Amino acid sequence: MTRVTLLVLALLALAAAPAQAAGLTYTKRVLNREMRAAGAYSGAYVVDMDTGRTLYSRRADVPRMPASVEKLYTSSTALLLYGAQGHLTTTVLADALPDATGLVPGNLVLRGGGDPTLDKSSLAALAAQLVAGGLSHVEGRVLGDESAFDAFRGVPSSRYALTSDVGPLSALAYDHGVTGKRRPFWQRSPAWFTANQLTRMLRRRGVEIDGRPRAGRASTGMVPLLEWDSPALGDIVQAMNQPSDNYMAETLAKDLGADFGSAGSTSAGAAVVRSTIARFGISPTVVDGSGLSRADRTSPRQVVTLLTSMADTDQGATLDASLPVVGRNGTMYNRMRGTTAQDRCHTKTGTLHDVSALAGYCTTRGGDRLAFAFLMNYVYPLSAHVWQDKMTVALARYDG
Repeated sequence: MTRVTLLVLALLALAAAPAQAAGLTYTKRVLNREMRAAGAYSGAYVVDMDTGRTLYSRRADVPRMPASVEKLYTSSTALLLYGAQGHLTTTVLADALPDATGLVPGNLVLRGGGDPTLDKSSLAALAAQLVAGGLSHVEGRVLGDESAFDAFRGVPSSRYALTSDVGPLSALAYDHGVTGKRRPFWQRSPAWFTANQLTRMLRRRGVEIDGRPRAGRASTGMVPLLEWDSPALGDIVQAMNQPSDNYMAETLAKDLGADFGSAGSTSAGAAVVRSTIARFGISPTVVDGSGLSRADRTSPRQVVTLLTSMADTDQGATLDASLPVVGRNGTMYNRMRGTTAQDRCHTKTGTLHDVSALAGYCTTRGGDRLAFAFLMNYVYPLSAHVWQDKMTVALARYDG
């Protein structure tokens, strides 16, 4: 390559650089244009996190349906109360400790602790640990105990009936509640299903089990044999937020109710979320954990207040890391690829049939750290994605 060519390329790069950055006037112009297209039932709010300065506000205090942006409230509450390194624990109990031959003279109980990640590999590892601990024979049966949660399989948006948007909720969850077959697709009794899976795994490892598995409850006086911890809460929140997993969000809501509220129910979990985030001076209407309910309401300013407040806590980096990265992964994998926003912005999406939302953080080309929320109601989601993407790219190009 000649020196002339290199000089030309260098000059082109220098000429292009200013076009990649934008001042506040230009940024507001783009945001105003796209928000006008989004209509009167939409709002936005953007804050410079370093200075606290409001960069943009449009109907920022009007409550909107957030769709899955609601998961930011569930995530933040779970991280604040459990901690990023906290765990959800599944416990194995027995009527008595195994004798010298490994015999349990009674039942084995698998008591669920609301771990939404429990699956074949983790249950197999649990079974292997029981065998390594000397278990060889259960005179009774394996019982699945899901009593930490209430009996409702569904969520408020389905009037608590089972729905394909979530799957059957249970404190003894296994493989997201699916059977692995076409029919029936969903587990009718997750507690029985999980107990049956453990029974089969133990038998394959040479353990004799005399009775058939059932759903049941641990009785008073049973002794613990083993505790199985879930992945860290920070990892669970990431596994929830990146694909926007409704099942995990609704399970976490019940976990919060069971561990920090009045019951293992959606309503009790929602109450825990409301009381926890009240410390930030916000009071959104929280009905569920996932945002499926059309009764959920929050304003753009409330979402941004949550984001900026969480950034100042010990759990802020974990929340940020849990969000999909624009142009890279999760629900943002195919959005804004090749733009200034790629890699610079970490965002949570939200979608219902006439709702689209986007909220999160951007580190701009100019080095500014922004928090933003675009909540759009009564819109066509695919059109809303175009507006949101243009706005997010404008934020990423901002140089204050």
